[in-house]
Amino acid sequence: MKLRKVTAASAAALVLALTATACGSDDKDSSGSGSGDAKTITVGIKFDQPGIGQKTPQGYSGFDVDVAKYIAKQLGYNEDQIAWKESKSADRETMLERGDVDFIAASYSINDKRLEKVDFAGPYLLAHQDVLVRSDDDTIKSPADLNSKKLCSVTGSTSAQNVHDKLAPKAQLQNYPTYSACLSGLQNKAIDALTTDDSILAGYAAQDAFKGKFKLGGFKMTNENYGIGVKKGSDLKAKINTALEKMVSDGSWQKAVDANFGPAGYKNEPAPKIGDIKS
Repeated sequence: MKLRKVTAASAAALVLALTATACGSDDKDSSGSGSGDAKTITVGIKFDQPGIGQKTPQGYSGFDVDVAKYIAKQLGYNEDQIAWKESKSADRETMLERGDVDFIAASYSINDKRLEKVDFAGPYLLAHQDVLVRSDDDTIKSPADLNSKKLCSVTGSTSAQNVHDKLAPKAQLQNYPTYSACLSGLQNKAIDALTTDDSILAGYAAQDAFKGKFKLGGFKMTNENYGIGVKKGSDLKAKINTALEKMVSDGSWQKAVDANFGPAGYKNEPAPKIGDIKS
């Protein structure tokens, strides 16, 4: 009787050990390593920027999403092997440092401060700070024309303040909680212009509800070099650069630009050369 108890306990221990080993193996296989050997790759994108990165009932869409899908494919992952994770602006460096994502494509401008913490592949898009105005408004033809105008940007953004400080000191700054709120204000003439990156503005203006109602100023007030963020020292940087070069050469890059920004009349810059950071 005593022997039977010992045997049962030993068997139970063996089952637990085998189960733990199997679970550990699954965890390792399913974590994105960016090598094509894992079952999934985890990619950070924006969830709330139409034309750039947006989560919808139908899935995920936008230029950054198209770029990320192409990169993942070149790394050996099909679309259904991508695990999408929201990457808010303030969280991006931390997500990469912790290994929460394999790479980030989220209107992520390359700058010296960020390069201290993470590496970047690219750039893959050269954007500029610009303004969006109503299509029937011909009074804003240069940044100086924003003086005495109501200029909107999102709370926490420095875009409107940059215009006020450097180009139009008499601009009346209006802070709204979201870009969508700014667009509504622009549409009903509560504000005169909205400012942020031209790619983001084009994405919003290209939405079906706003087609033909707004236009970009084309002022190119800053250079914003969008890069693919990776963990410091990651070998993914070189692999992603190779993928980006192929995306440009086979025409997929321009196709993605036209599909996501074209309806807003966005005059994009040519695809930047890898490593060419415009100051």
